[in-house]
Amino acid sequence: MNLSVTIDQPVNLVYEYISNPKNLPSWASGLSASIRKEADYWISESPMGLVKVKFVEKNIFGILDHTVILPSGIEVYNPMRVFQNHNGSELLFTVYQLPDRSDEKFMEDSKLVEKDLKKLKDLLEGKL
Repeated sequence: MNLSVTIDQPVNLVYEYISNPKNLPSWASGLSASIRKEADYWISESPMGLVKVKFVEKNIFGILDHTVILPSGIEVYNPMRVFQNHNGSELLFTVYQLPDRSDEKFMEDSKLVEKDLKKLKDLLEGKL
């Protein structure tokens, strides 16, 4: 499922904020209450327990993909892109349904991501 949010801020500002893993706890409550760097990963305290997060290298294309390694060892790839939308930005996040997840759990996960994207929008637009 593709989720998107329009953010009334320049694409470079949105990219810089999201691409800094230290900012994750400020907007991604479904993934991170706190985060720290450890070797090649970021270790995040999440509602699921401690998870490892690996982000793509910074780039000029607005790619913000990241892989989350759950406590069970399952790796969840999360495609994420930000691109210019008129004077602002469009942020696109793809949520995949894991093989062991029911349709109901998938919809619940998607709603949590939508909530996080809304919080990010409000934060970057100065509404929080």
